[in-house]
Amino acid sequence: QVQLVESGGGLVQPGGSLRLSCAASGNIFSMYAMGWYRQAPGKQREWVASITLADIASYRPSVLGRFTISRDYAKNTVHLQMNSLKPEDTAVYFCNKYAGVPFSWGQGTQVTVSS
Repeated sequence: QVQLVESGGGLVQPGGSLRLSCAASGNIFSMYAMGWYRQAPGKQREWVASITLADIASYRPSVLGRFTISRDYAKNTVHLQMNSLKPEDTAVYFCNKYAGVPFSWGQGTQVTVSS
């Protein structure tokens, strides 16, 4: 059973930055395309960014140019660098497979953008 653990969230002012990390119990990041997702209060979980095994990244339009997804094979982690944060980025952020049956969802990490 793969366990995903997200970290790095917090409270940040608009325009600020955060770097999220995703660790897994198994060496899954070299086997699957991975994605970051988020869920705001009262809304459905949505896809934010993904990275393929060839390290090709994709982003939802609202974060393009502000967020960067990356994979660290040596540390078995996936990161999401978030810059120029906006209040509408406030959500719980999760990582999981980009395609196919997802692993069990982790607890996520809360990102709050507020002045």
